[in-house]
Amino acid sequence: MEKRERTAWLKGGKAACQEAPATPVQPYRLVLLGAPGVGKGTQAELLSGFLGACPLSTGDVFRAAKTLSPRQLSPAISLALEGMRRGELVADATVINLIRERSRCLRCGGGFLLDGFPRTVPQAQALDALLAQEKTRLNAVVNYELPLAKIISRIGGRRTCVRCKAIFHVETQPSLVQSVCDHCGGRLLQREDDQPEAVRVRMEAYEKTTSPLADFYCRKGVLISVSAEGSPQEILLRTLTAMNMAPT
Repeated sequence: MEKRERTAWLKGGKAACQEAPATPVQPYRLVLLGAPGVGKGTQAELLSGFLGACPLSTGDVFRAAKTLSPRQLSPAISLALEGMRRGELVADATVINLIRERSRCLRCGGGFLLDGFPRTVPQAQALDALLAQEKTRLNAVVNYELPLAKIISRIGGRRTCVRCKAIFHVETQPSLVQSVCDHCGGRLLQREDDQPEAVRVRMEAYEKTTSPLADFYCRKGVLISVSAEGSPQEILLRTLTAMNMAPT
């Protein structure tokens, strides 16, 4: 699947996308929620192909920022990277400023799929304010759900190439040669934060800070809960069905 041009999102500031987004008859503006390991990133890409909306991941912003020189970094992204290097959660105010720097992406005619923001209720309230300024609103918030045991199995089976960073899974996407990357021949290792105990800690942090978002959006009447079990295509169809958009 061809990925959308996201220069304005990844770089912020005055950066602009080179391709004009195709404006669908009905542009969709969605937030994707769900614990680490439920496959939000994969669903964002699949939904992008179906809806034409641009996948906007804060994780992609942070990864792109690490390749820039200090002079290219905005104050918000600099603060975020400094906190991440210290192992801290990025403060709400910093994340909100990072999104504010990219607010024109929120009014993109092609719509958007937000992945990784908001993570807390204050961030969700700030997003509401930003959208109100842009005279637009969310169509829905999709909350992907998966039992903890299956999240641990899904994340615990991941293996990452030490050289090219490609990701495999010992059960669902094994490499042709055990512990060897199909792409570059590098070693495949399990990351520390993919080990079962580390995953449990991450889930506790998620439940404490992000899970209350489901209640926030449920009260607003825009929450759609979707089971994240099964193949990516099955989950996509389930999502579209929940949104009354399943192909006939």
